[in-house]
This record gives sequence, C-alpha cells and structure tokens, in this order.
Amino acid sequence: MSGSPHQSSEHRGVLYVIACGSPLARHLDRLVGLAQDDGWEVCVVTTPDGAKFVDRAALARQTGHPVRTHYKNPGDPDLLPAADAMLVCPATVNTVNKWAAGITDTLALGLLVEGQGRGVPVVVVPFTNVAMAAHPAFQTGLRRLGEWGATVLFGDDVYPLHPPGTGERHLHAFPWEAAVAALPGRSRATSAA
Repeated sequence: MSGSPHQSSEHRGVLYVIACGSPLARHLDRLVGLAQDDGWEVCVVTTPDGAKFVDRAALARQTGHPVRTHYKNPGDPDLLPAADAMLVCPATVNTVNKWAAGITDTLALGLLVEGQGRGVPVVVVPFTNVAMAAHPAFQTGLRRLGEWGATVLFGDDVYPLHPPGTGERHLHAFPWEAAVAALPGRSRATSAA
C-alpha cells in the first residue's frame, strides 16, 4: 500500500480513471481523492482532448503514477500496474460512440476495449449537454455498453443534462461520489487473496 494520505486501510486494487475532453476534467483531482479515500490505487489516463483539461503534474504527484495519454512505443516498459477496475469520468459522446463501435485509436479506448474483453469492471459516467445526448448513436452506445457489462451512470436521476453552452455553470453539482460508489466493492485481486 502506498503512503498516500488518501489511502484507506482497505486496499481495493488498481483503478484506472479515464478522463475525456470536458471542462469537468479540470476537477479530476477531486475524483482521484475520493477513489483513494475508498482504498483504490489510482492511475489516470486521458484521451488526447482530455489531456488539455487536466494538470498532469499535479495528478502524477497525487497518484504516484504518470498520467498516460498515448500508446507507448514498442519495447518501452509498461508504466502503470494492471487495472482491477476502470472509471470513465467524464465520458464524452465521442468516446462512448467510438468505444461502443470497438474503435481503439487512442490509449484510453484501447484500454477500455481490451479491459472489457478481459472482464475488468468498468463504470462510465458521461458528461454532456441535452442536444449531444439526444443523438441516436450515443443512446445506442450507452445501451450497448450496459448490455456488455459496463455500469452506466447516466440520466436525470444521476445528473440532469444541461443546455448546450452551459456546462461550465453546472460543474459544481457533478456527483463525483456517485461515480466512486458505483465501483465494485472489492477488486478481483483483493477477493482472491
């Protein structure tokens, strides 16, 4: 167990927090802290657009791991431990649509597609506006991901959708705690011990 001040006495395993390109990602440190308080060793992975919103150096200090965005070069060592669970938050319409189609053109998507195939528990929490959320491909993608075993937290009962162009005004009310609460209670690695 690391010496992070956020670590609880119960270690749940390694959690990959995957952040997409959204203003909400600016506050990812809050999600990381909540997950650490819940006993997870957290690693942050961003999509290329997600990287524009996060403070990579601060998150690396908070987690003790580098923030990854791109696939590693052939022959380079893996810098992160294997994931016991993944939390895609904030998830964008773009990432949900590509993930549901099996597209792996970013490290984040490659990890999600492979992780799902390996049976790694995945929680996805989209953050988008009402117009983007209405697109049929997004609705179909969320349904598919749920049918394939991902836990999808989406809808007015989780977080009310906002009108286009107003997302910045709604960041304060995002339910970070609900995202962490939806994670599996114990990792497979911990359960087998």
